[in-house]
Amino acid sequence: MSNEKHLAVAGATGAVGIEMLKCLEERNFPIGELTLLASSRSAGRKLSFRGSEVEVQELTPDSFRGVDLALFSAGSGISREFAPHAVEAGAVVVDNSSAFRMDDEVPLVVPEINPEDVALQHGVIANPNCTTIITLMGLQPLHAEFGVEQVIASSYQAVSGSGAQGIVELEGQIKAIAGDGEVEKKIYPHQIAHNVIPQVDAFLENGYTKEEMKMQNEGRKILHAPDFTASVTCVRVPVYRSHSVAVTASFRKPVDVERAREVIDAAPGVRVMDDPAAGLYPTPLDATDGDDCLVGRIRKDLVFENGLSFWVVGDQVRKGAALNAVQIAELL
Repeated sequence: MSNEKHLAVAGATGAVGIEMLKCLEERNFPIGELTLLASSRSAGRKLSFRGSEVEVQELTPDSFRGVDLALFSAGSGISREFAPHAVEAGAVVVDNSSAFRMDDEVPLVVPEINPEDVALQHGVIANPNCTTIITLMGLQPLHAEFGVEQVIASSYQAVSGSGAQGIVELEGQIKAIAGDGEVEKKIYPHQIAHNVIPQVDAFLENGYTKEEMKMQNEGRKILHAPDFTASVTCVRVPVYRSHSVAVTASFRKPVDVERAREVIDAAPGVRVMDDPAAGLYPTPLDATDGDDCLVGRIRKDLVFENGLSFWVVGDQVRKGAALNAVQIAELL
């Protein structure tokens, strides 16, 4: 019996959808038939996959007949509308949006951290938030060794996290400034070129943004740690790709810096780059187009008795979205 699957990608023409196709091709995922789906505006467009041109079809409720696996990368509204149709047709959905992440019936999975949760699926598996994934890739090995209790973190999030239009806005503003032209703001509430903006997503009543609360809420679910708490500030920075996060974590057990380096470097999907004396620590350019998350600046924290501080960087389009979804599909 063939292991090849009929796989569909919903939102195939978007940045994450295109990256999903790249990951599927690079990792030689066993695909017998590939269906590419997008809005009516993109229907008819052709995308390259394994040396062939595949025509994009319009996403409709009937698009999933005969599909085994459906990767969704088209936003929460699309997922809520069309994922039930895919499940009803017999497909398992791996959803990259926020639509189902906190649903008790839907597992939230980072394959290197909680692969066993895939077995709990009832047709839908959720991909976590990109900043949550990148942070937990560095944090989980430490949690396994020392037992994490609290986290204080600040993210430095690339404009591609806002989609292609975030990149267009940054590029346009840089050109406008260089040419003494007028800076246009459409995607962000303030100029992003030569600036940082301490707001990612909408503010909540507690003063945090939706993005900032995801690390605590999703982290509890992924780590199976209901008492885990996180105070986070998410910042948009004028970087094209790859998110960075400065993390300070307190643990139940006494911590050791050398042991921390060892357990992080031994974990799958994460790599230590940590020799400050030689100027070695990860930057967004180091992580871009790579599968691994990179960790550096590992040091004993000066506030928490059992605390460590570190810096973690990851490509949020790949490991923060497309690659993680493909890895979930591989588990299935």
